Amino acid sequence: MLFDKPGKACTEKTLEIAKERGKELGIEEIVLASSHGDTAYKALEILNGFRLIVVSYHYGFEEPFKNIMPEEIKRDLQEKGINVVTSTHALSGVERSIAKKFSGVSPVLLIAETLRLFGQGTKVAVEISIMAADAGAISGKDIIAIGGTARGADTAIVIKPVNQSDFFDLRIREILCKPRNF
Repeated sequence: MLFDKPGKACTEKTLEIAKERGKELGIEEIVLASSHGDTAYKALEILNGFRLIVVSYHYGFEEPFKNIMPEEIKRDLQEKGINVVTSTHALSGVERSIAKKFSGVSPVLLIAETLRLFGQGTKVAVEISIMAADAGAISGKDIIAIGGTARGADTAIVIKPVNQSDFFDLRIREILCKPRNF
């Protein structure tokens, strides 16, 4: 499925596509990006029957020592059975700071930019799968990873996940949906 435009308007359809294909493939875990909780709550409605793992920005992403996802939202999602992972971006981390300070580029940032050739949501989906793996939040079996452009979800991919230390063993098995224009 190709969406004409990226963004929040694609969220419901992206989640429905992920649900349908996940059932067909026997996938048990779905990893999705959610910074404020909106996508996570929509996933609770649509993706019942799957183990949901929400990955959010690290503390300090926008403001030092502060989390973008309000603590009460995080607690509520956890009470509803969602594992919420708050972690440093796997495809930037400290390297973003080095690039800012020294006006350079690093291999990890090049990987992130290369994935963005397929759209921001593809980069996010790959990145959150690594973050969830590194947090011990997934089993290692194939997952569906859902990312987006700005707010909401517009990309879903089937991934053979890996930990960060095995990045080049990661496999994007299927692209279920993404924006055509981004």
